Amino acid sequence: MSLRQSIPLLRQLDGYDRPTLRSDLSAGLTTAVMLVPQSMAYALLAGLNPVVGLYAATLPLALYALFGSSRTLAIGPAAMVSLLVAAALSESAGGDPVLYAALASVLALLVGLVQFSLGAARLGFVVKFLSQPVIAGFSSAVAILIGVSQLKHLVGIDLPRSANVLDMLLAAAQRIGEVHTPTLAIAVGSAAALVALKTWAPRVPRFLVVVVAGSVLVKVLALDEAGVAVVGSVPGGLPQLTAPRVDFAAIRELFPAAITIALLGFMESISVAKRLARRNGQAVDADQELKGLGLANIGSAFVQGYPITGGFSRSVVHAEAGARTGVAGLFTAAAVTLTLLFLTPLFAYMPTAVLAAIIVTAVVGLVDVKEARHLWNVSRPDLVAMGVSFGGTLVLGVQQGLLMGIATSLAWFIWRTSRPHVAILGQLPGSTVYRNVERYPDALIHHHFVALRIDAPLYFANTAFLKRTILDALEHDTAHLIIDCKAISSVDAQALATLEEVIDELDTRDITLWLAGVRGPVRDALEAANLRGKIGEDRLVERCIEAVDAVRHDAPKAA
Repeated sequence: MSLRQSIPLLRQLDGYDRPTLRSDLSAGLTTAVMLVPQSMAYALLAGLNPVVGLYAATLPLALYALFGSSRTLAIGPAAMVSLLVAAALSESAGGDPVLYAALASVLALLVGLVQFSLGAARLGFVVKFLSQPVIAGFSSAVAILIGVSQLKHLVGIDLPRSANVLDMLLAAAQRIGEVHTPTLAIAVGSAAALVALKTWAPRVPRFLVVVVAGSVLVKVLALDEAGVAVVGSVPGGLPQLTAPRVDFAAIRELFPAAITIALLGFMESISVAKRLARRNGQAVDADQELKGLGLANIGSAFVQGYPITGGFSRSVVHAEAGARTGVAGLFTAAAVTLTLLFLTPLFAYMPTAVLAAIIVTAVVGLVDVKEARHLWNVSRPDLVAMGVSFGGTLVLGVQQGLLMGIATSLAWFIWRTSRPHVAILGQLPGSTVYRNVERYPDALIHHHFVALRIDAPLYFANTAFLKRTILDALEHDTAHLIIDCKAISSVDAQALATLEEVIDELDTRDITLWLAGVRGPVRDALEAANLRGKIGEDRLVERCIEAVDAVRHDAPKAA
């Protein structure tokens, strides 16, 4: 594989000119203004020192810029991933902040290795097994969990962390009289300012505005001395480039969470990347995205960071600010690096209530009421899967809720494919076309034969149902059975065995079997199972009408 194939950024640089450079520079700096306070806020959500979020927005961004396939995706700390990190590490570190940070880096390494391995094996399609209703329910519940988890920062009460949202709300309600008014005022004012700026001045760097305003307010009024919690001293300088200390016991404990974060992080990134790519007439390679994200997370592990992914709002800003190539991501990484070198003293008076307001306003859009309404109208079983994912995540925890939603979705898929749709066919008057008689009541059903259409591949889970359905459709005077096979794309060994049983049963009843529109792979399977000869080559026809015409000319069984 050539260097240009391995490093997508090299291909993006073809025809690179000064206007493109200016556009990338503008986008990179604009995104950095948004990313710096976001990164600190999301690191706080993950239970880490805010500076860890900045570490995760340096080398990882540069690695993704080199190896990611999207020209406009802006990666970095994200709300959902941060909550998953907090859930994974809350019991592992035993209250030791140093161990907690070390395990966060190990988790980033595991996430990166999982993602890179999937990309190298060209397994980007596996994310499709996470159905949209399940993810919508999970994301909605995560948004609520994130919001509730920030209550302690919004109201200035030290509340215990819990995987159960009801426990957290109850703890907050029991201590409602302890709300710290100045902290609550800062939080409400920050949230209101963020919403107002987003609505009426979307080009203004609203995150930077509220961070600066809140910090100035605390400094001028000495609110930190009055009990308003602040970020405090943030270590300046770049993180040391060191390998995370790998503990195999920790790997066993964290690996399930790493798989969850790897898949959900990739799904969040690829959905945003594809949406922006379609808008700009570009292409995104799912497998290369896995490699790019994987290397970025591995890089985060080596700079004492934690797992990261692409973010929707950040990527939209990145694209609208003019990002044309991955060079814009390099400029963002450079700006964050300069912030670590020179600007960290400015964060000392930053209220944690402002960071909490940034988090809460950012995740409000994750509560997907629109999807629930849509599923109510089009697919109630998918709505159930969404509800199970939503409720399980809120009550039991993030990983358990996601697994429950996936299990419900798979159970519905298995039940549905084990009972496929079977239509009784009739001939439309004045034509040679056969259609479902339930949808076309005028369709003619000919005497002495039954025509069926099976709308699914045949495999072990549905063969018993189909055998029973086929035999139940026969009348006492049925002489011919025609099965329209156009929708049957494949058959497995058990389906072939069951088909042979049906053929034998039809022979005992003196009923002739016809197969119409058999696809090539199914014909090959019939040949391999020695069933084509048993059915009869002349009984394999292209259209139902051909079988009907043959039936009409079959004198012993003519209608």
